[in-house]
Amino acid sequence: MTTYYFTLATQTFLLEEEPVEEILRERTNFYHENGLPIDFWLIPNFEPSMIPSIALNSTAKEQNLAAIVSTNPRFIDWLKLRLQYVMNGVFEVEDLSSIIK
Repeated sequence: MTTYYFTLATQTFLLEEEPVEEILRERTNFYHENGLPIDFWLIPNFEPSMIPSIALNSTAKEQNLAAIVSTNPRFIDWLKLRLQYVMNGVFEVEDLSSIIK
């Protein structure tokens, strides 16, 4: 099992209201410049029901959600500080592709 950390918000907030594209582009450039493997993924249309340990209220469950998932907890903590109106959490899964549609 691999431990993944995530930042979760509505798609509108994460993909339109915040500069997430710029943040992820800068992070990708940093990884490439330093020869590091990419350890994060942007997952639009994130389905939290695929991960039983994520508890959302009924309003959040009805929203179109997006998530940034990483194996690096410090990056996700930094995103929480940077973006503020997001939910952070953690889950374990054998294969991340099982939750990506």
